Amino acid sequence: MPATDMFYSVGVSYKKADASVRGKFSLPAKTIPFLLDDARAKGISSLVISSTCNRTELFAEALDAKSLIELLCKHSKGTAEEFQSAGMVFQGDDAVEHLFRVGTGLDSQILGDFEIIAQLKYSFKLSKRNEMLSPYMERMFNAVLQASKRIKTETKLSSGATSVSYVSVRYMMDTLSDLDNKNILLFGVGKIGRNTCENLVKHTKKSHITLINRTRERAEKLGGKFHIEVKDYADLPVEIRKADVLVVATGAEKPTIAKSLIHSDKPLLILDLSMPKNVHPNVQELPNVTLLHLDELSKMSDETLQSRKKHVPHAEQIITEIRTEFKEWIETRKFTPALVAVKKLMEDIQRQELAAQRKKNPALDTKQATVISERLIQKLTNRMANHLRESNNKGESVKALETLFNVSTDE
Repeated sequence: MPATDMFYSVGVSYKKADASVRGKFSLPAKTIPFLLDDARAKGISSLVISSTCNRTELFAEALDAKSLIELLCKHSKGTAEEFQSAGMVFQGDDAVEHLFRVGTGLDSQILGDFEIIAQLKYSFKLSKRNEMLSPYMERMFNAVLQASKRIKTETKLSSGATSVSYVSVRYMMDTLSDLDNKNILLFGVGKIGRNTCENLVKHTKKSHITLINRTRERAEKLGGKFHIEVKDYADLPVEIRKADVLVVATGAEKPTIAKSLIHSDKPLLILDLSMPKNVHPNVQELPNVTLLHLDELSKMSDETLQSRKKHVPHAEQIITEIRTEFKEWIETRKFTPALVAVKKLMEDIQRQELAAQRKKNPALDTKQATVISERLIQKLTNRMANHLRESNNKGESVKALETLFNVSTDE
């Protein structure tokens, strides 16, 4: 079966799964190495795992999608029944197209949000370090990175500051009067937390921002960068009492904020930017609390998002160009082993003939004869490559080449 037909994308995303379902299929960083090992034991030799707030997906070369769905359910809290109703499966060219759209921001919950590409890069490198990346998938991911880079530089698809972290800050600016004098508590300094903090510093006064993280050192590193106050994790209830806005961006598997932590009657806006959700629904039982999750925030579009839609056709054109190059590379892979085998055969004949001619004619200019014969071999190889490249039935052409020269190939 050709490599493309064996390529699958299996997972859940914001398109069919709400935050609660996506949270069940979310894969913590500590889980991923075990999933890779499990996949290897099942005979899957190439796998890249992406788990973000908007999606969890497995990109792999496999015999079928079933084994990948089983792996996802085994290592997450999601069930096969839940996947049946909310999951997505792409195969072959459809899976390749899907990966390109994900990696270039066209499939992001907020159009043009390129935060996903950094996560894909990390996942790509992790699979490579664990020797779980085939040449086919490595070439594909490099093509996606190339497309992402070109779209960023050649289009305005990502123009303006629009991402989940920015939208959360924009929401505060649009709905809260006198935001510069509101106390903002940011709990969690992972990637989204860091980005939210940076956007807060850019668009508001930083003197009213407080950072808390389970590991204080990480919060201090970010706080030191922006000269923001940092508090201990033990101070969380006290700081919530002071806060007008609580931004939760932790990476915990269970809720870290609940009704029992809130001891204040003044209005409190809670923005949960975590996946899975890290704010317990019971906070909404308090009349002074307003809770919004990233799904609600992501639906809030503005002029920036509307203008981005104009650049989608150009972005799709770039993807088409790079996908065409990738397809050409795949076609080349089909006949490369046969060409390598034939070239090796010709080089063996070359060495034998030169040795025989030296015995017959000791005065033979061996160096010159070698140069000439190598040129002949290269010209013949190029002719065969051009023929195979232009052939309408590469399978039959390769088979004919193997029969003619009596060589076998082993990819």
